[in-house]
Amino acid sequence: MGKRPGHVYRNVTKRPCTRKEYMGGTPGMRISQFNMGSPSKDFPVVLQLFTKEACQIRDIALESARISANKLLSREVGENNYHIKILVYPHHVLRENKQATGAGADRVSQGMREAFGKPVGLAARVTAGQPIISIGVHEQNFDEAKEALKKTSYKLPTPCRILTTKGSELVG
Repeated sequence: MGKRPGHVYRNVTKRPCTRKEYMGGTPGMRISQFNMGSPSKDFPVVLQLFTKEACQIRDIALESARISANKLLSREVGENNYHIKILVYPHHVLRENKQATGAGADRVSQGMREAFGKPVGLAARVTAGQPIISIGVHEQNFDEAKEALKKTSYKLPTPCRILTTKGSELVG
């Protein structure tokens, strides 16, 4: 059975399910790295991707966003001239109550409303105005970093905005 579409898990409706010790098993997280590029360097310009709405972001979407930003920056700017950091961690375990399919499935699938379900993935719960990803670059690479965050925002299930930090002040 294939994955359900992302809009099924996008909205924050119930309490988060984070206690993995009570579950029979949880799926592994698909984000392979949270820091990419050159984390030890100090970059003067930092761009951050902020959410406009509260939602849940699946770990698959975060990994896809990370890959697209990293690929663009490593190709355009160079491996040692940027630092990407994923700022959210997917703690929430998504559950799905499997439904029967085929002939007569409407009679079989009528029991247990709001059943617990089996774990199918992980998600990060974010609030409105929370930063998701930050990119540090030098001033001459500002346009490439902004383009990378713009492409990253297409992978996420919420509208986003990009804010820039130069030094200590936050620039819109």
